[in-house]
Amino acid sequence: MFREDSTDEAAFRAEVRFWLEANLPAALRGRTDRPPPDQIMPWYRALAARGWIAPHWPKKHGGMGASLAQQIVLTQELARLSAPQLPVQGINHIGPILMRYGTEAQKSRHLPPILSGDVIWAQGYSEPGAGSDLASLSTRAELKDGRFVVDGGKIWQTWAHHSDWMFTLVRTDPEARVKQAGISFILIDLRTPGIEIRPIRAITGEEEFSQVFLDGVEVPAENLVGALHGGWKVATALLATERLFTSNPQYALEAVERIKAVAAETGIERDAAFRDRLAALSIGIAVQAAMFWQAVDLAASGVELGPEGSTMKLVATENLQRATDLLIEAAGPRGADAGRIETASGAVDATGIFLQSRRATIYGGSSEIQRNVLAKRVLGLPGG
Repeated sequence: MFREDSTDEAAFRAEVRFWLEANLPAALRGRTDRPPPDQIMPWYRALAARGWIAPHWPKKHGGMGASLAQQIVLTQELARLSAPQLPVQGINHIGPILMRYGTEAQKSRHLPPILSGDVIWAQGYSEPGAGSDLASLSTRAELKDGRFVVDGGKIWQTWAHHSDWMFTLVRTDPEARVKQAGISFILIDLRTPGIEIRPIRAITGEEEFSQVFLDGVEVPAENLVGALHGGWKVATALLATERLFTSNPQYALEAVERIKAVAAETGIERDAAFRDRLAALSIGIAVQAAMFWQAVDLAASGVELGPEGSTMKLVATENLQRATDLLIEAAGPRGADAGRIETASGAVDATGIFLQSRRATIYGGSSEIQRNVLAKRVLGLPGG
């Protein structure tokens, strides 16, 4: 988007493009939802077998150890074919956290099945009474005879009903004077007795989310990640990683390609005002991409991201919503149609991607929370 390929990068791009064209099933292209496990996991495993499922993971942990340029190429080529959303809680979230904070036993046990796609992970952060104010969570875990006994519940877990494990925050010291100080980070096998999982139907009609109930769930003490009562440090590091990968420009790039296809079909591409808005959006996404790849480069060099994560999350999610707003405009009267719009580049589900994008400014910390973070940490303004 903002740089030319070198000779080596062009060769890698050609390799990636050829392989994706030959191996990405047509039925998975252009999906606005995350396909169910029986459809998406074979594709996940195909990428894993090719060595491209974890380009950002170091080679010593089984990843590709890709250069920044290679990661950019992979993102752009996946976007070009509108590749489907993968379950990423393992690859992008708990995997990097275990590399940083996990024991050697935890790394040995959990990293290989994440890479292979044999285990799917869910994230247990939000609760019915603790969403944006995550530190006020009430799920408790009491350490007894080498085991945590967990009681409480989590909500809005992506794919928990399809997952094998959940990484979660629990309150282990209810007497802590500072609420962040009494929280621990643990790993829970979702097949453990005492767990009930109920799917939640989203606005798009898919059962993308779940609510998890925990009643006397026993978790081995060795499933603690980081220090006892020190989970807030691990949690915020994971949130920074989550916000980084939420800022991946792939989805916005896909939206722009869909806008162009639909605009050509409806004829609105000939409207000068529409072209101006599309150009402005494209420039904004180019800025987002530059920010994202700089952050990836910093993270790869060991720099811990601070408020930059909040900035990127704001820019990326609001760009995505602007893009899907423009897609609906490009669709004209078809913008409220639940069916797909046939274009010269393939069918486009304008309504589906528009509805999917509405939640982007909420998950991983709402836009309001991100602005509060920036106001306090960057501008030094008072805040609650």
